[in-house]
Amino acid sequence: MDKYIVTTPNDRPASLKVFGTDVTVLAAASQIGGYGITHQQGEEGSGPPPHSHGWDEAFFVLSGEISFQCGEEKYLCAPGTLVHVPRNTIHAFTYGAGGGSMLELTSRESRSAEMFTEVDAKIDPVNPDIGKALEILERNGITVAK
Repeated sequence: MDKYIVTTPNDRPASLKVFGTDVTVLAAASQIGGYGITHQQGEEGSGPPPHSHGWDEAFFVLSGEISFQCGEEKYLCAPGTLVHVPRNTIHAFTYGAGGGSMLELTSRESRSAEMFTEVDAKIDPVNPDIGKALEILERNGITVAK
């Protein structure tokens, strides 16, 4: 993309409901071509299961404590912490006491914005259809670890 993007708090898209996390897509990798950016906010105990995908991903913790698993290692991350996860690395995170928020940055191959949008549209956040959710994840390049 050759045109700049400016997104103010007043013109951000509505947040998406994705497995207990409110995700605001600030810029999709497919939209700007170089990387994707989301703001994620979750309640205590929420977060994705261990998974991997074919793109690099980084998280910058803004508030609360967030527990990250990267491969076999676990880290308790406070605000100001950066977590970089190379492509194809199994990883997960869980929001700690009181919940938390972070920025997620993904490399150009990312389909995370598309996946978040599809999950919000097709998966009931209160009573999710796990089979359907796994199909959406797989279709968007995400493998849930067994």
